[in-house]
Amino acid sequence: MAGNDDVNHARTGDENPSRTASLATAEEYLLGVPMGTLSAMPTAGEHHPAFEEYCECIYEMREDNAEIIQARLAERLDVSRASVSEMMKRMEAAGLVRVTATNLQLAPAGEELATRIVRRHRLAERFLTDVIGLSWSTAHHEACKWEHIISDEVEAGLNRLLGNPATCPHGNPIPGTSPSNVMATTLEKITVGSRFTLVRIPEDVEEHDGALAELESYQLFPGRECTLASRSGDSVNITVHGATDRNVTLTSYVSDRLLVTV
Repeated sequence: MAGNDDVNHARTGDENPSRTASLATAEEYLLGVPMGTLSAMPTAGEHHPAFEEYCECIYEMREDNAEIIQARLAERLDVSRASVSEMMKRMEAAGLVRVTATNLQLAPAGEELATRIVRRHRLAERFLTDVIGLSWSTAHHEACKWEHIISDEVEAGLNRLLGNPATCPHGNPIPGTSPSNVMATTLEKITVGSRFTLVRIPEDVEEHDGALAELESYQLFPGRECTLASRSGDSVNITVHGATDRNVTLTSYVSDRLLVTV
């Protein structure tokens, strides 16, 4: 996510309170851009990166089986509920979302937009890690920019170059590929002493500060076999199997969300 400097402001949550108080609209609060910017876009077939960001976030929350309500969306984007409420009004008027009494849903146009952005983000991550050799965290940050500017032609070229990959480096499915039939479960449901295989690192873990760098340093890649050694308070101890077994400790926030098979 987080496609450009405007949207990065939404994702990092580094609002200046005095500045926030002076902003006239939720869009300004969210994006740090003038009121006229959203009304000036979209042009035909295009949407402001903020709209893309919200659609992408709703898509990913649904993928992670998270509760999709405005409060949870605000937490995920690290913005105020008032900002989310105002943006939902604008996006509903634009035909991108449906706001019900119980949840938020992507309308067909929003689904199409989200699918395109998620696909481009995950293809970009694959290219940046597999071809250029960037770290997971750096590739994720860069892909957050690329996802908003990649053209159809570049997207097709990346896909050909990469050999039509099915997942991003963290195991998340790339839209437009055949879905996996693997029945994964979260690590929090696995009993101590069980051996498991890491399948997927969900998007909310990717967005958690420092999580990708930590997991990569431990070589916890999709397909890696591990053993759940113990649980203690807010931490989990895992044995990562390889040429040499390695014992690592993860926070329960990260470990409980990892998708695995036993």
